[in-house]
Amino acid sequence: MPTTPSTSAATSVRRPVVRILGTHGVPAAYGGFETAAENVGLYLLEQGWDVIVYCQIPGSGPITTDSWRGLTRVRVPQNREGWLGTAAFDLDCIRHVKRVAGPDDICLTFGYNTGIFNVSQRLRGMANVINMDGMEWTRRRWGLARQAILLANERVAGLVGTLLIGDHPHISKYLSRHFGRRRVVTIAYGAHPVVNPPVQPVLDLGLEPGTYVTMICRLIPENSVLEIIQAWSQRDRGLQLVVLGSLEDDDSYHRQVRAAASHEVVFAGAIYTPEIVTALRYHALAYLHGHTVGGTNPSLVEAMAAGNPVIAHNNVFNRFVAGPDAAYFDGVADLVATLDSILTDPARLSDMRSASLTRFQENYTWEHIGELYEQALRRAGTLTRNRVRRHPKRGRSSEPDYDAHVRHPDGVNNDKTND
Repeated sequence: MPTTPSTSAATSVRRPVVRILGTHGVPAAYGGFETAAENVGLYLLEQGWDVIVYCQIPGSGPITTDSWRGLTRVRVPQNREGWLGTAAFDLDCIRHVKRVAGPDDICLTFGYNTGIFNVSQRLRGMANVINMDGMEWTRRRWGLARQAILLANERVAGLVGTLLIGDHPHISKYLSRHFGRRRVVTIAYGAHPVVNPPVQPVLDLGLEPGTYVTMICRLIPENSVLEIIQAWSQRDRGLQLVVLGSLEDDDSYHRQVRAAASHEVVFAGAIYTPEIVTALRYHALAYLHGHTVGGTNPSLVEAMAAGNPVIAHNNVFNRFVAGPDAAYFDGVADLVATLDSILTDPARLSDMRSASLTRFQENYTWEHIGELYEQALRRAGTLTRNRVRRHPKRGRSSEPDYDAHVRHPDGVNNDKTND
């Protein structure tokens, strides 16, 4: 049975339909894209959309459907793991879309890792809004072969997507340079406000509220982990640095990180339980963010939602997200001086905490982000219908000029993105 909802014959009014692709599905249990799919999907549902989310499940067998919180889930089995399994899942999802989608269904695709498959939607004349991630192919950890594959898929996805989403003006500027500014919109990542979470998860880890600083990330060089540990460990601070992330004994970088840590560094391991992570954030004195690439980082937005004073690596990505009232560092020596100054200044920490909350509430709530996604989806649908009407046999044409522009929460117009 097709999963596209029915149309009312009496009124000829059909609820708009969006099909969310490119994630493991809902409820979110993996990472930022899944969280975005869940929250954007629920927002669209409240606005009157029929939301269909493609979900990867282990095993084999037929594709099935069910419902979760009003969202239709298309459950696609896949018994392979890793990147090959993800690619096979994406291909199965797009094949399913081709079989059952209505003529006006709109795809919302998170990521371009299998962008070559998105040619199918373009040839079928379907609108497809693609979140282009954070220049993923530039990450050195993938190695040259996988970087080349990611770059090729990025270029294909950029050419065939109806609209392309950059989660940061710097990403949007890059996309505009390669694919034309008229098809690029800037929409950041969101988070939920944090209100008085219990303190018990903090106590259970042997910590005291307000006496520790958090760092939550993958423990890799591009996140400045070693530099942060070295700076923190240069002197006793009377505070603990709590590091959330997996440390592997057979990883040479992880061995350097562990060796550099003083007795005031706590390696708490990889904690994925949202209630525990939220409590750790909320009751922390501050948040350290060492990411050097990647657009709008979910961990940084979530720290701001918890009201954390932010001390971040000094780069264009972090400065745009955290704003002028956060503190920034370049290298170990600079971070040592920044920590010495800020962590002993309660008034400065209080001001930074208020600034984080204000910036989050104005720019990064899921309600606001969901509204921007809805604008992008409606615009993509209009563009595709206009293209098909002008060229019904080809289903495509050159892109027209647009009067409407989706704007970033900070007011950045997508015709003129900034560094």
